[in-house]
Amino acid sequence: MSENISNNALILAILSLNSEIAIQQDYLESGEVPENEVEDEQDVLADLEQAFMEFVDFYKARTKQDKTLPSIEELLSGQD
Repeated sequence: MSENISNNALILAILSLNSEIAIQQDYLESGEVPENEVEDEQDVLADLEQAFMEFVDFYKARTKQDKTLPSIEELLSGQD
């Protein structure tokens, strides 16, 4: 991932992915997913979670360089 990405863009990506993961989990648990699409929807969730973790790792490295950024825990707890 490029270090040229701004802090705001990185924060927005993390928060957006976190929200999308919650939406996807709710959808999978809703019972509304057609049986023939469950596996595909689970794959979508896995991809979202993988992307989220990659952004979180990048963000944690960024917070070591920029002490003005909130911790990932503070960032996510403020999303509720």
